[in-house]
Amino acid sequence: MAVVGKKKSAGGASSRIWATVRTIWQEKHLILFKTEYTLLVTALLWFLEIGVNIWVIQKVAYTEIDWKAYMDEVEGVINGTYDYTQLKGDTGPLVYPAGFVYVFTVLYYATDHGANIRLGQYIFAFFYLVTLLLVFQIYNRTKKVPPYVFFFVCCASYRIHSIFVLRLFNDPVAMMLLFGAVNLFLDGHWTLGCGLYSLAVSVKMNVLLFAPGLLFLLLSEFGLIKTIPKLSLCASIQLLLGLPFLLENPVGYMSQAFDLGRQFLFKWTVNWRFLPEWLFLSRYFHLALLLAHLITLALFAWRRWKRPGESMLALLKDPAARDPPAQKLTSDQVVFVLFTSNFIGMCFSRSLHYQFYVWYFHTLPYLLWSGGVEKMAHLFRLLILGLIELSWNTYPSTDYSSLSLHVCHLITLLCLWFNPNSAPQEKAKRS
Repeated sequence: MAVVGKKKSAGGASSRIWATVRTIWQEKHLILFKTEYTLLVTALLWFLEIGVNIWVIQKVAYTEIDWKAYMDEVEGVINGTYDYTQLKGDTGPLVYPAGFVYVFTVLYYATDHGANIRLGQYIFAFFYLVTLLLVFQIYNRTKKVPPYVFFFVCCASYRIHSIFVLRLFNDPVAMMLLFGAVNLFLDGHWTLGCGLYSLAVSVKMNVLLFAPGLLFLLLSEFGLIKTIPKLSLCASIQLLLGLPFLLENPVGYMSQAFDLGRQFLFKWTVNWRFLPEWLFLSRYFHLALLLAHLITLALFAWRRWKRPGESMLALLKDPAARDPPAQKLTSDQVVFVLFTSNFIGMCFSRSLHYQFYVWYFHTLPYLLWSGGVEKMAHLFRLLILGLIELSWNTYPSTDYSSLSLHVCHLITLLCLWFNPNSAPQEKAKRS
């Protein structure tokens, strides 16, 4: 009887597989358009990307920008210098938090003190593939973007491949950890996700652009009292990682690693080229951008992030004590809040350099297909993606490329504002 049962089970599984294959064949003309096929299309593109990265590494010349400076900076730590003000490279002082030092120390030893650049490129190709896996998992969970768009997310972007495998910047490492944290949030592992998020911040501070959205989600899901331990975990990780440097020169470490007022050079700006340099460098202009950033975040939190009928003060209460009791966050709500939080920060950034493209590149399709303008044609969305890509690939940046980038940002932001905020039915678990 057991043998018969196993045969029936195997036969049933075989029948289901063949039924799935027949369905795919019958709907082959819809595979690139139906979100149900996101997993199939992204899997094929991921394997294609293995070949693309190998080809890029082998055929396109590596360009030295910051790798040697990274190696010089971590070599100073290896040689016993823990005063952040004394750690420097070819391009200037060390300005990243302590997590950067630990990650690139590992890369320093893995690449023969930074000399084996080709091996470093393959390590970053691995980072790229891991990042794609994490990003595709997010899109598979939300099922908001038609599969054909993912071709533009991976194979079609020259700049992103360059940032990962031809430049070896630290930005991709931070974003890989960030997307890992987002996946943990979607799985309901909020504590682990906060830990990984803090590690991402420790590699590069740009990840803090997600912080307003993450704080909102934590308060919405747990209330103030249960949010405090998760925030404490994030702070404790920063303290632990930075401890050797804090003990040596605490003021030097904090001022170098978390310098929010650092002045950027006008010649590298991608987004403000059309401004006169004196205005670009003006502190009043920086304060105006900060004010616009905070106002836009507050408006989105008040009108787009919170549930209809719920007051902002109610977020401080335990979810079970709210009236009405709070529902669990959906995957779409989690991703929408985090991605819009980051995007708003990008829109009002004091300056964007070419490697900063990776800060939001993989989130752009989700943002465009989340807009509330339902009749906005797919072709128009692709046009926006193309213009953004063109703006980031124009070197040096021009008045027109910078203006084009801002216009695309404004259109996307307005579309997000008109988002109907209709949540899918899939529930995210609470941790």
